[in-house]
Amino acid sequence: MELQFLGTGAGVPSKQRNVTSIALKLLDERNEIWLFDCGEGTQQQILETTTKPRKIGKIFITHLHGDHIFGLPGLISSRSFQGGETSLEVYGPKGIKSFIQTSLRVSDSHLKFQLNIIEIEETGLLFEDKGFKVYCEELDHRIKCFGYRIEEPDFQGELQVDKLKEMNIPAGPVYKRIKNGETVELNDGRVIDGKDFIGESRDGRIVTILGDTRYHPNSIKLGKNADVIVHESTFSADEGKMAKNYYHSTSTQAAKVAKEANAKQLLLTHISARYLGRAVYELENEAKSVFPNTKIVKDFDSIDIPLKRNQEEDENHD
Repeated sequence: MELQFLGTGAGVPSKQRNVTSIALKLLDERNEIWLFDCGEGTQQQILETTTKPRKIGKIFITHLHGDHIFGLPGLISSRSFQGGETSLEVYGPKGIKSFIQTSLRVSDSHLKFQLNIIEIEETGLLFEDKGFKVYCEELDHRIKCFGYRIEEPDFQGELQVDKLKEMNIPAGPVYKRIKNGETVELNDGRVIDGKDFIGESRDGRIVTILGDTRYHPNSIKLGKNADVIVHESTFSADEGKMAKNYYHSTSTQAAKVAKEANAKQLLLTHISARYLGRAVYELENEAKSVFPNTKIVKDFDSIDIPLKRNQEEDENHD
């Protein structure tokens, strides 16, 4: 599981940062990429990476401001031109269907794949697919805006083959039954409980990606115990009044969300073009004063999200 930032700027593209788009790469988990927002020029940014548009299976739009959606028609059309034949699902606020359909119709674009556009009507569990769950909640922005929480299913403990071999239990179909946790009677009359031969399970990972917002309790709700929270940081700590007026967050407000949510890592994005060079690091340091494990990301940064350690690994690590 990996996050790759295709655009990390706010409002308009700049020489340093393109506008918002984030790829959640689930290639090992489900051979798929999920995109969060798709600002102008996103497909051009993709050309600088190893991402294949045909691998994009779902796109989640936080809100309908242009710096988050103007890249959608081009990306969807190019996905078709480049051999994408599998279906594509787009989730977003009411109005996203009209925007996409009108753009494709006016430009006489024809797709070779099934496009499903789902307008969000209720918050909470958005969908569950192959064990993955995605939740959404409304945030506090000038127009309707959502944040998303992606939960990976827990990993079953591994079958302790060495332990079975020590007990002279030969490999075969019985191993599958043991791995399923069944009580099994062996040919020699021994009865074993499969649960005794399964290692400790491992919690799935949690990723929270928030749209533009003021500081809001729903951000904390979505980020509860997350491995990573992606939060906007449009303004510096001393610009709280401006952040409130423009329905955005400061660096320290984002950090406060991560701290109160008990998250493991905070990634700051949606950086205003006014912050260059040293000023960017000042934003990061402001956030670190509240939540130390903070990083301001830049375009094309890739952040690996490692599997959680189980209790045995934690003890060995200590």
